[in-house]
Amino acid sequence: MSNSYRLLVKNAQQVVLICSDGEKYLTKLGMQNLSVIENGSIVIGSDGLIKAVGPAETVNAEFSEATFDKVIDASGMCVLPGLVDAHTHPVWAGDRVHEFAMKLAGATYMDVHRAGGGIHFTVERTRAAAASDLLTSLSGRLVRMLRAGTTLVECKSGYGLELQTELKMLQVIEEARRTLPINISSTYCGAHAVPKGKTVAEATEDILQVQLPRLREQMSAGTLRVDNIDVFCERGVFDLDSTRSILQAGKELGLNINFHGDELHPMNSAQLGAELGALAISHLEEVTDEGITSMAEAKTAAVLLPTTAYILRLPQPRARDMLEAGMIVALGSDFNPNAYCCSMPIVMHLACVNMRMSMPEALAAATINAAYALGRAHTHGSLEVGKHGDLLVLNTTRWEHLIYQLGGHQELIRYVVIKGDVVHDNDKTSDL
Repeated sequence: MSNSYRLLVKNAQQVVLICSDGEKYLTKLGMQNLSVIENGSIVIGSDGLIKAVGPAETVNAEFSEATFDKVIDASGMCVLPGLVDAHTHPVWAGDRVHEFAMKLAGATYMDVHRAGGGIHFTVERTRAAAASDLLTSLSGRLVRMLRAGTTLVECKSGYGLELQTELKMLQVIEEARRTLPINISSTYCGAHAVPKGKTVAEATEDILQVQLPRLREQMSAGTLRVDNIDVFCERGVFDLDSTRSILQAGKELGLNINFHGDELHPMNSAQLGAELGALAISHLEEVTDEGITSMAEAKTAAVLLPTTAYILRLPQPRARDMLEAGMIVALGSDFNPNAYCCSMPIVMHLACVNMRMSMPEALAAATINAAYALGRAHTHGSLEVGKHGDLLVLNTTRWEHLIYQLGGHQELIRYVVIKGDVVHDNDKTSDL
């Protein structure tokens, strides 16, 4: 056994493991009873994986002869798994700050959409943008997410709606994966809207006959890694039949089904997802009782997005009903030009206040369950031996402060660690 390790975080007041039995997700009771070690230490090996986590005296004694590249004395501090953001749209050009004013004045999402705004406004600007500019803005956004504690993030395409721009977006995500420390799950979302001048049938045909075959080529050649497929299943966008055919085609390519459903109207997207064996469905503001039951049975995760409901003044997703039904509930920021939020701590706060989740439920939803929604629960989402050494060290004695202090994450997060490397050191003393 090697005697040299990458990182020791020792003597933390609390180490929040989330779970400790290799669970792939937590439901009702598990979410309320998170695994926490008071006065703990954690060791990360030179391969970036967790080698030991437990009571400080046990771990410190076991590794007393070992050498470490870095040691963090976390006395009086808390250690948490890195946060997982299960739903973002971070590659685009042209912000929509002007639309925020329209929404505040009472315009609905579909009003803005019909006025040539919304997704179509962003599509025009993203199509015109150089890949290098898209990469620069994406990198800046991902670094902001990282500083707010996100260590694994789902990134969607979907502002191209035609082959060249969708591929450009996916290639930009791929380049970010190669150049930034943050972990990325990449999603093809060519069915994010019906392009101007096309019918739903024509748009569906283009995705099935042109975009997906090209994606298959790039994936086979190893030039592009894509993990998930997404469709915006909604009245006036993609109906159930077109959604089914696109998702099935994506599944045949080996992509996880992870799509937008039941957001503005009850479309029975939840039942469709359960039937197709979807890994996750996002939004679900208008999900029916039957939809909740079928998703719970199929172990399809619900990715809830409290920012969207908040900004668009929509009904909040029914988190309590979902939790009571035994559903796997995860959280995402829905970062996009409509909902500009990079911070999972703020998302957790909104989930607690507006969706009536408890703080332990929100933390489980932003760690192990969000990792499950991305097919990454075996490597991310909890602090267990063998998983990636992705963690946060909080400058506070109780982990709940990360949720309780609305917008206070910048002061609270002292270190962000990915695979045992400190990727963000928020040392406040350097400002003095």
